[in-house]
Amino acid sequence: WQARWLETVFYDFDRAEIREDQRPTLARNAEKLRSNDLTVLIEGHCDERGTGDYNLALGLKRAESARLFLVQAGIPPHRLSVISYGEDRPADRAHNPAAWALNRRAVCVTSEP
Repeated sequence: WQARWLETVFYDFDRAEIREDQRPTLARNAEKLRSNDLTVLIEGHCDERGTGDYNLALGLKRAESARLFLVQAGIPPHRLSVISYGEDRPADRAHNPAAWALNRRAVCVTSEP
């Protein structure tokens, strides 16, 4: 289940660093996670540009950057795991800059509805 109460984090093209405008989003996620003991899978995603292997690696870096932020914000590391789907699970299937921006993301998923 995608944890709808946790917000998606978006990235710049070809980057895995947390953007300044996304730091408050991750801070809100950390605050929400402090109030429970759920485990979270952080999915890293990319837009369709680049090779499949490159996008899998970049997606993993994005998920790891979100995980590191949450750990530094006090979430125990054992509650956070990461996976990359590269370009395989787009949020928007269009082939344009607006869709690509939505697809460059990290999504938090839990086993709880």
